[in-house]
Amino acid sequence: MSAGNRQLALIALFAVLVACVPLVTASGTTLNFVMMALYATLIAQAWNILGGFGGQFSFGHALFFGTGAYIQAIAQLQGGINAWVALPLAVAGAALVGLFVGALSFRYGLKGSYFALVTLAFAEAFRIIALSVPFTGGGVGLMVPLRESAANLQFASRSGYLWLVLGFVTAALVVTWWLRNSRFGACLQAVRDNEDAARAVGVNPFNVKLAAIGISGAFMGAAGAFYVQVFQYIDPGIAYGPATSVEALVAAIVGGMGTLWGPVLGALVLHVLSDLTRNLFGELPGINMVIYGVVLVLIVIFVPRGIAGIGLSARQLWAGRGGRRG
Repeated sequence: MSAGNRQLALIALFAVLVACVPLVTASGTTLNFVMMALYATLIAQAWNILGGFGGQFSFGHALFFGTGAYIQAIAQLQGGINAWVALPLAVAGAALVGLFVGALSFRYGLKGSYFALVTLAFAEAFRIIALSVPFTGGGVGLMVPLRESAANLQFASRSGYLWLVLGFVTAALVVTWWLRNSRFGACLQAVRDNEDAARAVGVNPFNVKLAAIGISGAFMGAAGAFYVQVFQYIDPGIAYGPATSVEALVAAIVGGMGTLWGPVLGALVLHVLSDLTRNLFGELPGINMVIYGVVLVLIVIFVPRGIAGIGLSARQLWAGRGGRRG
């Protein structure tokens, strides 16, 4: 079996094992933990597609999350659209916003810190707009009424939501696997490594980066729609605030950028730390952001490749020592 097929088999095994969790335990605490860890994995993997594989660091991925969340809520409340029908609209809407931001940014050659600040500025602009217009509920936000039914995408237990977000995560993992093994993925990584060299061999950096931000935005929009269905509420601070953007990029960096399983590992570690700090310090405002910052600094200093790169770093270190002894 080739390496690519082994990775696909691992993705399938991961999906099956996680899907069986609700069949093994009915504990609401356990199911909620797994569900939220998968949610964190989804936003981390979405960021990883653009930041890890494309090298385009975004500080404002909440822009796409919030767009998906608001489309999901507004479609149901003001459009009378079924939640299942609203879901692809939310995903498509977030992807279109990604294409819009990407077209403006990449057309004028913005990258690095400039691109990061542009995404942050767009997220803040959308937050201010959401505070000002009536159809978003302004600062009060929107509350999706409880109509508990699988047909309304509102499940009686956390198991239904767990399977839903698992489907999104599995799709994101398959797309990431495709990026690692496809021509498009090779072009995207070439642009990340050296845009001028990629252009010299016939790669169009604008088109490649635009496609990447569209895919990334789509998965963030799915996460936003999922959030609305689970918590039945959204407001501008939750939708476009910095917390979601920080969680997405930190989990991807901690786990290992540009890797298949890095965001899964990073999201799991950060979610465990978040739960531990919540139990130790209660609801102390901002404590999770402090923990994220400390973990990020430690990872960057001691394990720059992230958790997923620990094995590679150790092998290289051992090989280097062996070479010096020889």
